[in-house]
Amino acid sequence: MIVIIIASLLAPLSPYDPNAIDVSHKMEGPSVSHWFGTDDYGRDYLTRALYGGRVSLTVGFCAMLVTVFIGTAIGILSGYIGGKLDTLLMRFTDIFLALPSMLLMVVMNAFLRPGLVTLIMVLSIFSWASVARITRAEAMSLKERDFVIASKNLGSGSIRIAVTHIVPNILGPVTVAASLGVANAILTESSLSFLGLGVQIPQASWGSMLEGAQAHIMDAPMLAVYPGVLILFTVLSFNLLGDVLRTALEPKIAK
Repeated sequence: MIVIIIASLLAPLSPYDPNAIDVSHKMEGPSVSHWFGTDDYGRDYLTRALYGGRVSLTVGFCAMLVTVFIGTAIGILSGYIGGKLDTLLMRFTDIFLALPSMLLMVVMNAFLRPGLVTLIMVLSIFSWASVARITRAEAMSLKERDFVIASKNLGSGSIRIAVTHIVPNILGPVTVAASLGVANAILTESSLSFLGLGVQIPQASWGSMLEGAQAHIMDAPMLAVYPGVLILFTVLSFNLLGDVLRTALEPKIAK
């Protein structure tokens, strides 16, 4: 994961323009000049893969941050205050959990202006509900603890208790959910870009590179293998990171 992130960040150091068309060198195989070869427009495929990684990772991290913020806020508000507000917020959350998210993402992307901001917004709208469920359960458990009750008896307000006691004690499960959320966001972004509803040409992302490789799957299968392997390793790395964080932050599970 570190190698992929660093390589993507250093993509501007490549001597090739990811969008520069050179038909005299189209569909070349791997060589010293072009490690991953070139695509059907003569563009250096390694450079496009690195720039595609920047797009996919940016969407993944930004969508995760927005998702965690919305989900944590709603979960703490619902779990700590409880009562009718809890019922209302949880039924609202259940609605989002029951929605066919991928189908609605496709519909929303078809109507909204394509781009990174749209992708991040759409992914966040349909991803916060699971985080809200986790934080609600943790908040309901923590509000009955002695240190929270003591703080309340000493005159601390609900906002102060939530910020100083609830939030720090739920960072473990939220961090795990965030790492898994990045992986899910990258997969979903790749799926939408593959369908032509993500970033628009000529900008590259791993999903759009897979979409462009469809026409050459028989004569140049490596055009699909490279972005596919990058998606596989990236998502696998974040899933493994989530397992490691779960073991480290929640030692009871490891036992």
